[in-house]
Order: sequence, then C-alpha cells, then structure tokens
Amino acid sequence: MDSAPLASSGQGQEARRRAGIVSRGTRVYLRTLQPEDLDYLAQWSEDPFTERMVGSEFLGAYKHLYDKDPSFYDACLTDTTQVVLVVEANQGWDKPVGLARLFNIHLLEGYAFLEVMLTDQRAIRRGFGVEAGKLISYYGVDVLGLRRIEAKVYEYNQLSANSLRRNGFQQEGILRKAGYQDGRYWDMFVFGILRDEIDAQRKQDKVSLPLEGPEGDAREPA
Repeated sequence: MDSAPLASSGQGQEARRRAGIVSRGTRVYLRTLQPEDLDYLAQWSEDPFTERMVGSEFLGAYKHLYDKDPSFYDACLTDTTQVVLVVEANQGWDKPVGLARLFNIHLLEGYAFLEVMLTDQRAIRRGFGVEAGKLISYYGVDVLGLRRIEAKVYEYNQLSANSLRRNGFQQEGILRKAGYQDGRYWDMFVFGILRDEIDAQRKQDKVSLPLEGPEGDAREPA
C-alpha cells in the first residue's frame, strides 16, 4: 500500500525534501514549505476528497484567489498570521502526505487555529495525522508561546475528530450549519486544547523540537 521508496526519486530530490526540517516524530516529520511544493498544492486543491474532508481555506486561496500563481509562496513567507509545514512520512513515501498549519495566530492573546490534512488517502489510519497534529502543537507552544489551540471539523469527519481527541483536544461546542459541502450545510464541531494539556501529552511522546545537527539548520517556516 505504501508509495515507492524515497530512493527512487533520486538523491537530489530526497535531499530537497529533507531540507528545512522543523520537528520529527516516530512516523512523520514536519518541514518548511518550499517553492517546489506548489505543484503538490495544485494537485491537492483539485482533489474532491480533500475538499470534502477539510474544506481548507488555504488551498482555496491558492486555487481561487491566486489562480495557482507562484506568488502564493512569497505570500506565505510574509504572512505573520500563519505557519505552514509540510508533512512527510519517515519511511517508504516518495512525496509529501499532507500539510499541518497554524493560522489566525494571535500572539498577544496566545491562541491560534489548527489545520491538519492528509492528502494521500493511503496515509490515512496510520497515525500520521495524529502525530503531525502533536508536532505542530508543540511548535506552537515552544516557539510561538501559544496557550491555546482551536480546531474545527465537519460533523461527518469522524477521522479528524478522533485524531483531535487522541491528542487531548476537548470538544467545546457545535457551530450549527456553519459549514457548506455537497450542496448542503453541516454542523461544525469545535475543539480546543490548552498549553498545560499539550504539555501533559508531550510527556508521553518522544519527539524532537528543535532538531540538532545538520537538520537543525532549518530556515524559519512559511
């Protein structure tokens, strides 16, 4: 079921995809967005499954507002209200498996919103999304100093809801008929987690942030 090994992509491409690593878990690692990733964004923004499960405003902006223009990359770099990281599997995958994003970041108030999307359906139910959510949450606490992270999911997206619960998020409410997909309106489930709850989760995990050595020379994430 896995994609072809990384080696099949060539040493140059593998080295590029391993540049800018921010944090690493046992299953996945997160790296900074690179210009070459716009090709992946173009594919993901056209994927009906990703649109239905996530409804990402980030991919929507790239597709509709920027018309898939390369200037989107520079806009991400200069946007101080979001952190966009690419999710890569540690072994056996020749392309990224998704995105992890903190957005609507309010540094003064100490909160932000979380979005994790797995764009390869073969990566689902492997724990990749759970771990990616943990890694970027740790980044939000350690680097950005966040005290609270929020997330919203469609009522039918039980996979994402369960991933949030496994990471210690608590469902805090329901936004009635706040989401639109498939020609109808859906409820949106609202989840939240506080810094001390994130710290409690971290004690159970073995992750590295920031990385030391050559991989630690990453540039700041987009």
